[in-house]
Amino acid sequence: MFLLIVIVALLVPGGDLLAQCSLCTKTAQQLGEGPAKGLNNGILMLAFTPLALGAFLGWRWWRSQRVTEEN
Repeated sequence: MFLLIVIVALLVPGGDLLAQCSLCTKTAQQLGEGPAKGLNNGILMLAFTPLALGAFLGWRWWRSQRVTEEN
């Protein structure tokens, strides 16, 4: 179920997500619109992996704690 939610969230365009710090924003403005969107997408892709991994590990820990409390 979690994987389905993640896939849907990635595939459904929800507008422009801004993932740039102030320095990256200034650099992207100088590059133009196409490269700026690519830079923004790259930042989002790099941020997704550790966040997804942390969420998965937290979910596994929560599930294991719930199972041990029931026994």
